[in-house]
Amino acid sequence: MEESSETYGVHETYRSISWEDHQCQSMEERTECLRRKIKYYFMNPCEKYHARGRIPWKLMLQIVKIAIITMQLVLFGLSNQMVVTFKEENLLTFKHLFLKDYVDGGMETYAVYRQADVYDHIDYIITQYGLLHNNTVGNHEYEKSGSSYNPLLLCQDFYRNGSIYPGSETFEIDAHVHTDCFHFQAEHLTLCHTFLFHLVLFCRLLLVKITFAVMAINLQTVRYRELPDCYDFTVIITFNNQAHSGRMTVDLEMDVEINECKDWKVIGIYLTVMFDCVILITCITSFVLCTRSVVKGILLMFEYSRHCRTHSGRNVPWSDKLEFVNGWYILIIVSDTLTIIGSILKIEIESKVFTSYDVCSIFLGTGTMFVWIGVIRYMGYFKKYNILLVTLRAAFPNVIRFICCAGIIYISYCFCGWIVIGPYHEKFRTLNTVSECLFSLINGDDMFPTFKEMKQKSSLVWVFSRVYLYTFVMLFIYMILSLFITIITDTYDTVKQQQENGVPISELQKFLSVCKDLPNSGVYRLEKNKSCIISCCINR
Repeated sequence: MEESSETYGVHETYRSISWEDHQCQSMEERTECLRRKIKYYFMNPCEKYHARGRIPWKLMLQIVKIAIITMQLVLFGLSNQMVVTFKEENLLTFKHLFLKDYVDGGMETYAVYRQADVYDHIDYIITQYGLLHNNTVGNHEYEKSGSSYNPLLLCQDFYRNGSIYPGSETFEIDAHVHTDCFHFQAEHLTLCHTFLFHLVLFCRLLLVKITFAVMAINLQTVRYRELPDCYDFTVIITFNNQAHSGRMTVDLEMDVEINECKDWKVIGIYLTVMFDCVILITCITSFVLCTRSVVKGILLMFEYSRHCRTHSGRNVPWSDKLEFVNGWYILIIVSDTLTIIGSILKIEIESKVFTSYDVCSIFLGTGTMFVWIGVIRYMGYFKKYNILLVTLRAAFPNVIRFICCAGIIYISYCFCGWIVIGPYHEKFRTLNTVSECLFSLINGDDMFPTFKEMKQKSSLVWVFSRVYLYTFVMLFIYMILSLFITIITDTYDTVKQQQENGVPISELQKFLSVCKDLPNSGVYRLEKNKSCIISCCINR
């Protein structure tokens, strides 16, 4: 009995040791499997090809996508350029047709100074509007509502009541503004001049607005195999007498509405919709592939986190977790989304369902910009080019903190310059122009004209402007800008030194450094790792 019990104890000890060895061996296999999976995830396309023989479809797709999206943007840019040119040329045409004695670039501000000139110019506008068919060399036409033309609208804004006596320095004014409008049909335009003598009250007059609509068709797109657009121009001519300074400025503005032509027939037009459809399919494919890669990275992050909690009882730091989230894939996903939306809008524009070129250009332009920025990802696989990306990533937190502090000082100078120097300097009239002017000074542009154009009507403000500009230049150029450059250069030196002496190893890098298998070693082949992958999946 004693001998049998001893034998039983030996067998139990042997089974216990064998079970523990089996468990350790299984655990080591799962850990090694996880290492290979994570290491494979961080490989570049060439290394993945050597590891498993998979063709880098995403890389090839991105190259093709860059080429066709750039081509699409160039074609849309040329089309948009024709639209902008047509608008600008029509604006210039209307100025020559309806503004008396208008000269291209010859006058900084178009204005009249006598009452007779006001009547004469208004009469000239109305007369030229009536002679539009005989004068224009374009295909302009009056706007119609049904079978009749829309009338010309003439409105005047003036103070309701008022008596002004500058000689005795007395006045009585009712600040309420009253508006009178008159509609004139084409056949009644000749009566307008006689009526205007009872219309304009210069002692209380603020504005005279003449509004009419002109329609046209942009036929130049036909040469580029695109359907023409129909344009509705709303011309607004304003006589501005709000200052009552004896100088009444005249301004011609134009609101443009692009519409789908109602009845058209063009021979020889071939739409580029098929090309846009190819881009749509390409971007959708890229979107799906990159989204799948992002999801794989997140799943690996969760699997690695579970492994660390189970085997070492520690939590993975966020710096290691973020390594699994590929920012370049997210950038490509955003660019694909913008390009897909822009391509859909472009197809609608070419089909004349949608006519907003500005919205489409924002989506296509931003999407193309992100696509080209995404090329830097593949440049980062080369060590000599990667230093730019590493420097930008390392310096980004410090740069953001520095910009926040410097931005507060910059905004304070903007407000101070706007309120103090604004009445005496053209570049400080609005907050927007103040910000643009100061930003130009930081870059050393337009510095002497900014000093010179300061009006010397107030000696106190003139002296203050000198102190203001000199302190801003010295503070931002000699101190803040130099510190900003120092942050970048210090980060660059640190990154360069780390690459020469060895980058500090994170916990994730330590975990992966145990795996010494090269991409072309063959251990990453799917056929040889099926059992490893299955065991990893079962253990989740």
